[in-house]
Amino acid sequence: MSQPELTRLEVIQRVKRKTLKQRQAAELLSISVRQVKRLCKAYQASGTAGLISKRRGRPSNNRLPEKTVNKARQLLRTRYPDFGPTLATEKLSIDGVSLSVETVRQLLIGEGLWQAKSVRRPVIHQLRERRARLGELVQIDGSPHDWFEGRAPKCTLLVFVDDASSRLMYLQFVEAETTFNYFAAVRSYITEFGKPLAFYSDKFGVFRVNIPNALSGTGLTQFGRALKELQIELICAHSPQAKGRVERANQTLQDRLTKELRLRGLGTMAAANAYLPEFIADYNQRFAVAPRSAEAAHRPLAKSEDLERVLTLCERRTLSKNLTLSYNNVIYQIKSKRPAYTMRGAHVEVREKSSGEITIEYKQRALDYTIYCEHEQQQAKVVEAKLLQPATARAAASPKQKRKPVPMTHPWRLFDFTENSMLAKERRGELCILRK
Repeated sequence: MSQPELTRLEVIQRVKRKTLKQRQAAELLSISVRQVKRLCKAYQASGTAGLISKRRGRPSNNRLPEKTVNKARQLLRTRYPDFGPTLATEKLSIDGVSLSVETVRQLLIGEGLWQAKSVRRPVIHQLRERRARLGELVQIDGSPHDWFEGRAPKCTLLVFVDDASSRLMYLQFVEAETTFNYFAAVRSYITEFGKPLAFYSDKFGVFRVNIPNALSGTGLTQFGRALKELQIELICAHSPQAKGRVERANQTLQDRLTKELRLRGLGTMAAANAYLPEFIADYNQRFAVAPRSAEAAHRPLAKSEDLERVLTLCERRTLSKNLTLSYNNVIYQIKSKRPAYTMRGAHVEVREKSSGEITIEYKQRALDYTIYCEHEQQQAKVVEAKLLQPATARAAASPKQKRKPVPMTHPWRLFDFTENSMLAKERRGELCILRK
């Protein structure tokens, strides 16, 4: 007998001994007085066995059909072996098997495909309230992961999440987190939604100069300089927990998006990027929340703000007396119809696009130039991570010529000019000819 049945037996025995009234017994057992009378008759007729449930050992009338359970188990083993209970339930419903999340979880455990996770001790962080308006704060991050599970090389997913609504604003697969890839992402975002008030990122080198007390430079990265020109604030989080919305979105994407790409057989970044708008719409429908304010904080571009010009690499140079400047080991000669002395020592801006096209501006006006000469590339040159993509493109455009090895018959290979060998040969008189 189970513990509730033992309790019921004790109460009914007290009722039969007249030490407990039927109304009191009904209150103790949380049943009606009429049911207490039935239990008393069953106990008098069959004894203890009369209080045991007659349905013990028999299947429930509300059990699932065996055909449905077998179909669900087959789908879980063949198509969704590494899916979690929630995502597996959604996919089973698409296949015509409607089950609850708990039922699917029990089936996964029974098949050995799911193991209950131990409850971790919660870590308490300071709570930060969501922003009120859409576009008031957009959290950005790059998520490097094996998104195609070996069907394609590992890549990075750029993720833009709105803080007010947890809405996915932008997704794009790229080879790596570079300045030009983030420039392209910002260009697409502003073109579709407008300028947000602020971007919230980590301390990656694209967003922040991580050299303390730098002796040169403006203290801004190329990405930070571009956002400043567009009047968009850039905030760097002190810890991953501070930008928890985009971090949690990355975890969800690494689970759901990876499996969606597998189910659809997508194995290239181009095909995956074409599918992303459909995934974003489904994700926002499931997980996005309504912001507190119906008014959006996005702003339109001003007439003076040219995205093609702002979202480029920009460095300042000073013209020499000959109106030349050096940029990336290349000397550029400025062509001007005015006298040369009018632009000597002038401060100009060199802007480089992702295609490698160079524009030299003076007071926001493009100058004509010619390439005077190119320096030889330095060996073991230090290149910042945010400029790695342009340097790699230039190296691919001008491959380095291999040096021919010195043949073994060369005269210099016939002599050993180490100190010990020279002394030995001198003692033997073998270097007399060389001295003369």
